[in-house]
Amino acid sequence: MSTPASTESTTPVTGTPSALQSEHGSTRIAEAVVSKIAGLAAREVHGIHALGGGAARAFGALRERIPGGTTNASQGVAVEVGEKQAAVDINVVVEYGVSIADLAKAARRNVISALERMTGLEVVEVNISVDDVHLPSEDGGKDDEPARLESTSRVA
Repeated sequence: MSTPASTESTTPVTGTPSALQSEHGSTRIAEAVVSKIAGLAAREVHGIHALGGGAARAFGALRERIPGGTTNASQGVAVEVGEKQAAVDINVVVEYGVSIADLAKAARRNVISALERMTGLEVVEVNISVDDVHLPSEDGGKDDEPARLESTSRVA
């Protein structure tokens, strides 16, 4: 009867087993992969205009204008990845008028869901830093009409 008890445990004694570790080997997920998934999941949330601080967004805009340039999916995202857990920090620019508390809750839920589903890592925290508010008048082309009205003379 003592034989089955000794062969029951095939996982290392270092703690609880995870989806990324088995008796056949382990899987390591790079920080770049986790940050891309988190960035894409955060961008899916309605009310997030952009990710990253001012300088990161400026460099991103330049990169997108270069022929063949692409959007950096991990812009504005910093992660720490362990063997079983991940922590995420996200810098966002929100649309004017959106509830920041509701947006942060939705972004956290979306990022945690995507990361845990795709990587098997336990997400221990998602910190969201709101760096700016995007105003509709900041969009190119939408404020051309008021500028023309202001440039016309009101007196003869």
